Amino acid sequence: MPSAFFTAVEQTVREVLHQGLHGWQVLDCTVTMTHCGYLARQSHAGAGFDKSMSSTARDFCQLTPLVLMAALRKAGTWVCEPVHRFRIETPADAVPAVLRLVAGLQAVAEPPSIAGMTATVGGEIPAARVHELRRRMPGLTRGEGLVESAFDHYQPVRGAVPARPRTDHNPLNRKQYLLHVNHRV
Repeated sequence: MPSAFFTAVEQTVREVLHQGLHGWQVLDCTVTMTHCGYLARQSHAGAGFDKSMSSTARDFCQLTPLVLMAALRKAGTWVCEPVHRFRIETPADAVPAVLRLVAGLQAVAEPPSIAGMTATVGGEIPAARVHELRRRMPGLTRGEGLVESAFDHYQPVRGAVPARPRTDHNPLNRKQYLLHVNHRV
């Protein structure tokens, strides 16, 4: 297969991975072409070049999204969300309310550390819930609470997988995609 075809396929793979199965970019994956159905320039005996009998880079670019989406499904990809590590300093009498709040925000809290009138609670919380934690802390701690958080890691999303609308000609809908690439839509 000509090197220009490999380049075209590689570029298409990058474009497809930008939206993945659920509309989110796919990170940390390797795509390897193990075989292909490339047909070199061919023609009927005594006739000139017949494009319909030969593979083109465009053919591979149009097929790549279908093959890649099937591979992503088979690989068992998942959507991940960022998780923050948090540390809360609070008056000791507010610990029960703070623990109820963090549990309600899908956080995982460690046992509190209490020293006199002050307590410290640490743990992990989905990044999407950090703003709500910060917003509600002053009311629970009479304005005396302190929240610190920083990105820690990614974890698979719990519950329903969030999806973003696609901006391409959705290769997950094989019939519509093929109609589009064949200019029948």
